Amino acid sequence: MDKIRFGLVGSGAIAPTHAQALTRIEAAELKAVYSRSDAKGRELAEQFGCSFYADFEEMLQNGDIDAVAICTPSGRHADFAVQAAQAGKHVLVEKPLEISLERADAIIRACEQASVQLGVIFQRRFSPGVVRLKEMLSQGKLGKISYAGCYAKLYRSQEYYDSGAWRGTWELDGGGVLMNQGIHYVDLLQYLAGPVTEVSARCATTGHVRIEVEDTAAAAVSFANGAIGVIEATTNAYPGLASRIELYGSEGTAVIENDELVYFCLKSGEQYSTGAAAEQVGVSSPQVTDENHEQQFRQFITALQKKEKLNVCGTEGRRALEIILALYKSAFLGKTVALPLSDSLFLKELADQSAIRKGFAMHV
Repeated sequence: MDKIRFGLVGSGAIAPTHAQALTRIEAAELKAVYSRSDAKGRELAEQFGCSFYADFEEMLQNGDIDAVAICTPSGRHADFAVQAAQAGKHVLVEKPLEISLERADAIIRACEQASVQLGVIFQRRFSPGVVRLKEMLSQGKLGKISYAGCYAKLYRSQEYYDSGAWRGTWELDGGGVLMNQGIHYVDLLQYLAGPVTEVSARCATTGHVRIEVEDTAAAAVSFANGAIGVIEATTNAYPGLASRIELYGSEGTAVIENDELVYFCLKSGEQYSTGAAAEQVGVSSPQVTDENHEQQFRQFITALQKKEKLNVCGTEGRRALEIILALYKSAFLGKTVALPLSDSLFLKELADQSAIRKGFAMHV
């Protein structure tokens, strides 16, 4: 394939980021936008000079489309991804892959059966600071990791949740700060520190009155390599503080802040820090820009053209989802939960919004 031709599914807040990223890639072309919102979809298609479809099946019949980028509410990802795979289109899904393991596995299975590639957007993996730290970890520079923590101290107003009927709902958002915002940092934590084996979590809704889901969460975490750590996330930290990953190893310490490697210090004497970033410590939340999306799109396109392995395939995207669901299960039951998750009962319980709210209240 000379160019990978994309159809964009959805016209919400993240869709223009995908479209803009694609415009800078010579090997890509945005051919179409599908949206249930006629006005927003047509506006987006006109802005980027491509066709608009109000019928998803009709867009899939377009032989000029090789892949779809799915930007719908999280709880509808499977609806579109499975259908696209069955139509022979490669699939790139915004995080999370889905909101239940059952629906995530349906996407993975459909893509495998159709022999199409499945990628999941975790664009923060592609930031230069994370790439550099991953390389250092692969070289063993930090030694044996003893502690790994992630901290997502964000702010979202009530108006943010009110801006879309799906936001802050179990049915379509799949959860609150953990599933929607914190999942980026949960993904980075397991990507850098290795598989999570056990979690003990508490969740609560403390700062917003018209949402079903948690806006605050804290958890103790155990890793397969013997390390322990924490996951902290909130959308109540006005006006939004720096998001942070900390790794402590037998040979030194590394800190990622707002996707930048701001501190790296080894017992050997090797040190690295960024003064400019340090001046901003704790000041602002990381911004969503299209640069990292562009890098992930580039890797996705190269993988399609050269038949290479994706950096963030469906199985990789599933890992963070499973951790989030384990955190919810722990908060719901008020006890430590081991991974991998082996039962489906909790997934059914998640559908009962009143039950899970009661569960959080009982154990917070």
